[in-house]
Amino acid sequence: MSEARRTLSEAPEEHEVRLQFLTWERTPADIDSPPHRARREKLARDAGASMADTAYVAAEARIFTDRLVMGERSWIAGHALVRGDVEFGAHCTVNPYACISGKVVCGDGVRIASLVSIVGFNHGFEDPDRPIHTQPHEARGITIEDDVWIGANAVVVDGVTIGRGAVIAAGAVVTKDVPEMTIVAGVPAKIVRRRGEPTSRPRRSAAETAIEKIGRTAAAEWPAVLAKYRTAEGYLSPEADGTARMNTRHLCDAIEIAAGFDAQPEHLDIRKAIVHLQSIQDSATGLFPDPYRLPEQGKALHEDGLALYNVLAVGYALEVLGARPLHPISAVEIDAPALCAWLESLPWKTHAWSAGAHVDAIATALYFNARYFTTGRAREVLFGWLAMNVDRATGLWGSPTTGEGLLQPVNGFYRLTRGAYAQFGLPVPRPEAAIESVLANYRNHGGFSGVTYTACNLLDTIHPLWLCLKQTDHRRGEAEAIAEAIILRAPERWRPGEGFPFADSQPGSLQGTEMWLSVLHLAADLLGLTEAFPFVPKGVHRTRPVGLGL
Repeated sequence: MSEARRTLSEAPEEHEVRLQFLTWERTPADIDSPPHRARREKLARDAGASMADTAYVAAEARIFTDRLVMGERSWIAGHALVRGDVEFGAHCTVNPYACISGKVVCGDGVRIASLVSIVGFNHGFEDPDRPIHTQPHEARGITIEDDVWIGANAVVVDGVTIGRGAVIAAGAVVTKDVPEMTIVAGVPAKIVRRRGEPTSRPRRSAAETAIEKIGRTAAAEWPAVLAKYRTAEGYLSPEADGTARMNTRHLCDAIEIAAGFDAQPEHLDIRKAIVHLQSIQDSATGLFPDPYRLPEQGKALHEDGLALYNVLAVGYALEVLGARPLHPISAVEIDAPALCAWLESLPWKTHAWSAGAHVDAIATALYFNARYFTTGRAREVLFGWLAMNVDRATGLWGSPTTGEGLLQPVNGFYRLTRGAYAQFGLPVPRPEAAIESVLANYRNHGGFSGVTYTACNLLDTIHPLWLCLKQTDHRRGEAEAIAEAIILRAPERWRPGEGFPFADSQPGSLQGTEMWLSVLHLAADLLGLTEAFPFVPKGVHRTRPVGLGL
C-alpha cells in the first residue's frame, strides 16, 4: 500500500498497529515522529542504545539491553525481544516474536524471521550435584556475518558464527559454525548445498541409486555371508592379506554385521558368545590377547598390536550383545610421565599407522573404563599430548615416508581420531590442513586401484573427510566426489555368498564385508543419503560419539 493511499484509508491507530507486524511499511515520517524520537531517547538512556538516524524500533518491541547498536535502515518489529549486548549493522531486520539474547553481533543485511531464537549465552549444567539455576552462565557470543537470512522458528546457540551469505532454513537448530554462502537445514543443522548450486545433481542421483541397490543386496544376503564363514569352532575367514585363519575378530565382525542390520547372527548362542569374549580379557592388564595366536616372545602385552586391537573388536562386540568387559583396562590407567613415554615410544616417523592404532586402543580403553569402571586423568593427558604434537602444516600426527608418502600418517590419522576425537565428540585440532593432506594422499595414489583399492585405504580416506567436514566446509566438493565414486563402484564389488573382499584381488571376507559396509555408511552420510542405506555401524566403526558427558 502506498504512503498516500495508507494516509487516506487508515486511522493513525490502525497504522501504528500495522507497524508492529509490518514494520517494513515504516516511512521517514514514522521514523522522525515524536513518539519514535521519544523511544530513541529512552532506549539511549535505559538500554545503552546507539541508533542510526534511519533506524526504527516499533512501539511494542521489548528492548532490555546493556548495549544496543543499530545501523542505517535497520528495524525491530513489535513483540520482538532483544536483550543483552546486541549489535546490528545496516539494513538488518528483526520480525515479530523473534528473541535475541546475550552477546550477538550482526553484520549488514541480516534478515531474522518471526519466532527465531538467537541465544548468545548458555546455562552451566556440567556439575550434577548442583541445581542448574545455581551454576554460572557462559557467554561466548554469536557472530552473524553480512547478508544472512534466518528462517522462521530457527534456533542459533551460543558460540556459533554464521558466515557471509548463508541461509538458515525454517526450523533449523544451528549448533556449529555455518560456512559462508551455504544453505543449512535440520536438527542439528547440516549443509544442504551452496547458494548458486543446482538443487539436484545427476551424480548425486546416480549415487543414491547405487547405494539403494547395494543396500538391498547386502540386507538380503548378509545371513548367507555369515553362514559361509561359520564353523563348529568359530568363524574362519580371510584376513587382510587374503589368507583364511581363525581369529577372534571374525566373530566380532559377524556380530557387528548383523547388528548393523538390527539383528543377531543366526545360530549364535548369545550367552556363550558373551562368556567366550569376556574370557579372552587378561584380568591383570585388561587387554585382550587373541587365543588363536601365541603372544610374541619378549614383548609386553601392551605392545601386542592384536591384544590392543581386540580392546575395540571384543569390547564393542560385547556392547552390541548387551554386555561389557569384565575387568577395567588398567594398562592405560598410568600417570602422565608413563603415558607420555608410551606415546613418544611409538613409531611416528616410520609407521604412523601403527602409532595411531595404539592411540585408538588407548582412547577406547579409557572410554570403557569411564563407562563401566573408574578412570583417572589419563584422558586429559592423552588429548593434551595430541594437541601438542599435531603437525601444524599437515594436520596429522607422524611423518611421511620415502616409499609411501603421506599414506602412513593419513591412515594413522583415521585410527587415532576414530578412538579419540570422534569417539569422545571432540573437534580435531586442524581440520582444514588434515583435509588437504587426505586429499593429497588420495590423489598421489591415483584414488587407489587394484591391490591398493582396499577397505583400509578407503576407510582411512572417507572417515577423516567425514569427521573434519563436521567442523568446516573446506573442499567439501572434492570430498563428496570421492564419496560418490566409492558408492558408484560398490554394487559391482559385492560377491554373492561371500560379501565384500577386503581388496579387489581377494575373495570375500567378514572383515572386508564389515569394513566396506561401514565405508559406504560414511560415504552416504557425507552425501546425506543414509536413509537410502540400511546398514548403520554399531561397533568399531560407529559414528555417534559416546554419551558420557565427558
